[in-house]
Amino acid sequence: MNTYKRRQLLAACAVGAVLTGAAVLPSPAVAEPGDDASVRVTVDIDEIREPGVLAMSIAGDAVALSEDGSTLLVRQFVGTLPTVTVTDTRVADEVPDGAGWAVLGSATDFTGGAGQAPITADHFGWKPRLLDGGETGLVTEGEEVVTSLDEATQPGNNVGLVDQELLVSAFDSAAVAGDSYSVNADLYLRTPAEVAAGEYNSTLTLSLFE
Repeated sequence: MNTYKRRQLLAACAVGAVLTGAAVLPSPAVAEPGDDASVRVTVDIDEIREPGVLAMSIAGDAVALSEDGSTLLVRQFVGTLPTVTVTDTRVADEVPDGAGWAVLGSATDFTGGAGQAPITADHFGWKPRLLDGGETGLVTEGEEVVTSLDEATQPGNNVGLVDQELLVSAFDSAAVAGDSYSVNADLYLRTPAEVAAGEYNSTLTLSLFE
């Protein structure tokens, strides 16, 4: 075989090799003019998680006291505080380190609408009652606060609801987070027997602190 034919044969083999190698490559999608081609697009979106909150709600905004248990020396008027619920929707890592929460209450003087002398708030007391403290045992009601007409049941508690008195508390917020707790209280107003007749009004303010 002369040199010219040998070169032609080698060139044909090289072309054949190239064509053979190209045949195993994947073919791209081809759209002719006027045709459409599409690409599928997906995304996975996580649900937004709102941060939890610590909040208080009260099942009512008024209490009417009625006379019950009066004596010759002291008239007594009683009622029940509407249920107070503390709800904590936070998770433990949203709670500040070392935090605890408490609901405190204080009352204004009872004032009359007909010019009567006011009945001062030290005549107004309560006995908190825990309704639902959960299962941890870390949510507790406050001690009874009696009036200035009573003998103290413990040192310094016969002051009435003049200042902020404890209704319910949790020493460790993180340990009780993620649940709801409820409490109410027996309310009583005790006055001297000679108190002037008429309607009186007071405001009992409850505050949640952490």
